[in-house]
Amino acid sequence: MNMNREILRIALPNIVSNITVPLMGIVSTAIAGHWGEDSTATIGALAIGVSIFNFIYWNCSFVRMGTSGLTAQAFGAGNFTECTNMLVRALGVSVVMGLVVLVLQYPVGEAALWAMNGGQMTRDYFYARIWAVPAGILLFGFNGWFTGMQNAVIPMFTAITVNVVHVLCSLWFAFGLDTGIVGIAYASVIAQWTGVVLSFVLLVLFYRRVLTAIDWSEVMNLQPLKTFIRINRDIILRTFCIVAVYTFFTGASARMDDPALLAVNTLLLQLFTLFSYMNDGFAYAAEALTGRFIGARDVASLRRCLKGCILWGTAVSVVFVGIYVGWWRDLLGIFVSRNEPDSAAIVTLAGRYIVWIIIIPIASAMPFIMDGIMVGATRTRVMRNSMFWATAAYFAIYYAGYPLIGNNALWLAFTLYMFLRGVLQFFMTHRLDTIYREALE
Repeated sequence: MNMNREILRIALPNIVSNITVPLMGIVSTAIAGHWGEDSTATIGALAIGVSIFNFIYWNCSFVRMGTSGLTAQAFGAGNFTECTNMLVRALGVSVVMGLVVLVLQYPVGEAALWAMNGGQMTRDYFYARIWAVPAGILLFGFNGWFTGMQNAVIPMFTAITVNVVHVLCSLWFAFGLDTGIVGIAYASVIAQWTGVVLSFVLLVLFYRRVLTAIDWSEVMNLQPLKTFIRINRDIILRTFCIVAVYTFFTGASARMDDPALLAVNTLLLQLFTLFSYMNDGFAYAAEALTGRFIGARDVASLRRCLKGCILWGTAVSVVFVGIYVGWWRDLLGIFVSRNEPDSAAIVTLAGRYIVWIIIIPIASAMPFIMDGIMVGATRTRVMRNSMFWATAAYFAIYYAGYPLIGNNALWLAFTLYMFLRGVLQFFMTHRLDTIYREALE
């Protein structure tokens, strides 16, 4: 087996899928930057709204991650009955969570708007986009299952379709109908539900011969259900920390003395997002292959897989350092109109903090890959505990450093938070020896 080929077979479609996500964010931010008379205020309102939905989606992302590892292990063991059970469990949990979010939309929305200091523009955006959430959670379930089944092409095709629909509808609604960021929100609703319909159609077309008849007694069997719940519990707690970090990042930016720092930090974080979604492609490959080789009890392939994923992730980090050093001004120019009076000031201010964007890819080389390994091995407790420590360090560094170095403290805290996540997981698994032993049990 050519391991690099296997890694790239899963990673490359996921990279394509992931690239469409920040591109959707780039387009949305660019629309906000070109719509209306005050681009800074519009970008800020969109940033707060997106952060609120990141909080919701990231806290529901356990559906994808919990499904992926367990499905991959069942696939590696050749247990297609359990693969079917995992699909039913994932979609069932997704439906329940989507309904809960819709029922609680008003208290959740008002609390989030208060916490994030969101204005009326953000409020309108929230109550329009909330109807996309059930579809987004269902897509987590579908994509986690497809990844576990070693299929990265269907999620890629779905992601491309979703994001193309989102971009086209956003442009039409925002400019053609002059609805601004509310139009971007409605575009998300249409795009997400299009993705759900497409995922179901592709599932039936390509997996109807693989899926077994649903045995509800097996689906609700306590032992695998307890494992699923335990894994999801750990991922929920870990994801809550991630959401807290990112939400606090935006909130702290909004509370700084210079109002322009919210727009600047938002734009710089978009640059980091470009890297993170690229490296996540190899993290998804680590998820799928780690689970598969553990399920198949193939230790030799598991070792080669983990080493290969780490090397590929490091290579991507080095490439992005070069990209950010050479073209950061050009990348920022995508988000703001050069004709706007404040665009030059925003780019100049961003230049004071660009060093953090250059450093972060190196600091983040390990965490993404290590997360994928932990998900595939279902070692979610390690992932959870490392996140607790990294998040505690993040807040400690920010509050200790902010009186001394201002906005730089926020970026320093974020950079070290990313670095600690990978290092802690590596050593908490005894340099991955614990993962290798999973394939021997």
